[in-house]
Amino acid sequence: MHKHQHEGVHLNRNINVAILTVSDTRNDHTDKGGQLIRELLGDINVNVDENNYKIVKDNRETITKQLTYWLEDTQALDVIITTGGTGIAQRDVTIEAIRPLLSKELEGFGELFRYLSYAEDVGTRALLSRALGGACGHKLIFALPGSTGAIKLAIEKLIKPELNHLIHELNK
Repeated sequence: MHKHQHEGVHLNRNINVAILTVSDTRNDHTDKGGQLIRELLGDINVNVDENNYKIVKDNRETITKQLTYWLEDTQALDVIITTGGTGIAQRDVTIEAIRPLLSKELEGFGELFRYLSYAEDVGTRALLSRALGGACGHKLIFALPGSTGAIKLAIEKLIKPELNHLIHELNK
C-alpha cells in the first residue's frame, strides 16, 4: 500500500467541469464519450452546468473559440475535459487547438495515459494517442481520445484520483 502525501486534500466545494466533445458526426443523442465523462465523474464532488457541455466539429478555430470562451469566463470553472480529435488523422486538431492555450503542460498525464493504454488495452497502438493534460492559468485541461475505453481509463485511473490535489496545487 503506497502512502500518498496528499491523501488529506479534499476541496470543501464542488469542482466545476466543462466537457467538450470534438466530432464531425456526434450529436446529443450519439455522444457516448461526453455522457460517459459526466457519468464517471458523477460520484465525486463534480458539477457540470448545462452551459458547460458542448459538441463542436473537428475544426481548430471552432475548438479554440469554445475553449477560449470557457477559459476567459470569470465563473469558477476548474477543469475542461475534451474528448475526440487526439489522433494523427488530418482531421484531428484538438491538440493543436489546446497546446497554445496552455500555461503549463502536465507531460506526465499523456505519458501515463499512453503507458496504461499500452499495458492494459491497446498495445503498441497507444503511440497513436496524443492525449494531453495541462493548466491554463487556474484551470486544468485534459484532452482525451474519443473512445469510451480510453475515456474510462483516463478518468478512473488518472483524473479522478488526482483531481482534488491538482486543483489544490494550481490554486496555491
